[in-house]
Amino acid sequence: MTTSRATTHIDWEAAGNEVVSHLQDLLRLDTRNPPGNEIRAAQHLSAVLQREGIDSQIIGPSPERASLVARLRGNGSEPPLLLMSHTDVVAVEPEKWTHDPFAADIADNFIYGRGALDMKNMVAMELLTMLLLKRSGQPLRRDVIFMAAADEEAGGWQGARWVAQNYPELIRAEYALNEGGGNGIEINGRRYYTVQTAEKGTARFRLRTTGTPGHGSVPHDDNAVLKLAELLARLRHARTPVHFTASARGYISGIAQAQPPEIARALLAILDSEVGADAAIDALPVEDWIKRELRAIIRNTIAPTMLRAGAQVNVIPSLAEATFDARTLPGWTTDMFLKELQAIFGEDADIEFVQPAEPLEADLASPLFDVIQDVMKRHDPEATIIPTLLTGATDAKAVAPLGTKVYGFAPELYTGDDGWTRVHGHDERIRVDALKWGARVLYEVVTQFAGS
Repeated sequence: MTTSRATTHIDWEAAGNEVVSHLQDLLRLDTRNPPGNEIRAAQHLSAVLQREGIDSQIIGPSPERASLVARLRGNGSEPPLLLMSHTDVVAVEPEKWTHDPFAADIADNFIYGRGALDMKNMVAMELLTMLLLKRSGQPLRRDVIFMAAADEEAGGWQGARWVAQNYPELIRAEYALNEGGGNGIEINGRRYYTVQTAEKGTARFRLRTTGTPGHGSVPHDDNAVLKLAELLARLRHARTPVHFTASARGYISGIAQAQPPEIARALLAILDSEVGADAAIDALPVEDWIKRELRAIIRNTIAPTMLRAGAQVNVIPSLAEATFDARTLPGWTTDMFLKELQAIFGEDADIEFVQPAEPLEADLASPLFDVIQDVMKRHDPEATIIPTLLTGATDAKAVAPLGTKVYGFAPELYTGDDGWTRVHGHDERIRVDALKWGARVLYEVVTQFAGS
């Protein structure tokens, strides 16, 4: 374990107040994507870093769509660690908030604002980590790189993906910390913190049917809409097959290890057989949201989200189209996934993938995962640390092709409130004490992993 004066001599009350202030400053910057305007955050971060003698670079495909990269040099004995975050946020409906989404109000121990959880909180914590490392003069084995990227909410094409494609040398690292984990959950009275070790790929696709056009007053059977409806109806009772990944096994067995024997046995029964996994999940004596999550992490998923057909009410269209949000497990390519789709829709189905992105998975047994477990045990000894497979998508997909092992860990003290249900919703907020706790945990993870 690395024990440093950087950790032991920090005034954590003052540092906690500082991270709150940094988050408030960031929340007051309107970086809704679209249009983004992440330059506002990049310039603000650059100024804060510069005041403390940390140089940074602002880069991007246009002046408004800017990402920031900064680096603290180590002795080079081990490869760099990348701290990832994004500065863009999703849209808001201000009239449905109880606080101005860009005022960063503090009320009842909560900081309100769009991005408080997704993910300007992580930007603020990583910024504080860089500042504390610099102030302390903490010796480093690894360079520590800070990337606050644009455009994550729209796929990262003008943010992390653009940086990785155009300036890979600025962010190339052996390991990275990112969003996707670090939050607490409670299952049957037991507390867990997740570390994202895997992320599903995106395999969105269009399914098309064709027919004979004609006047709507003279119906016929060769109707593209009816053909599409028949294909969509197959999904009501169809499930793609179960496939276990290392992260899914680690997640399920990790939950089981802290549960009473009867529940542990029921959880482990899921892993007995891929064929019987769904029945084992159905039999679990746990909340429905846990069952839905378990079903999603053990298979490639398909969700129809958009329909398009016709241009005029009295014309039978010749083309109908459904768009699907599909997510694939680590180890799966779109060619492999296509066979599962054809098993549902037929081998002749007209399927076109749209900007697919590969899934990824990092090792569950790694020095960084071990450090996270060690630090978390100091700060919440009663909790269990478990790997998880993220069913959504993050900027991890942008940096993984550079050879980086990405772990989702944006630590936040579990307080039992409804915080994570507010991500992308109204009154997004984070508890002040949860943010302060997370800032300390993140700093200690970084110093223990990268310090010398």
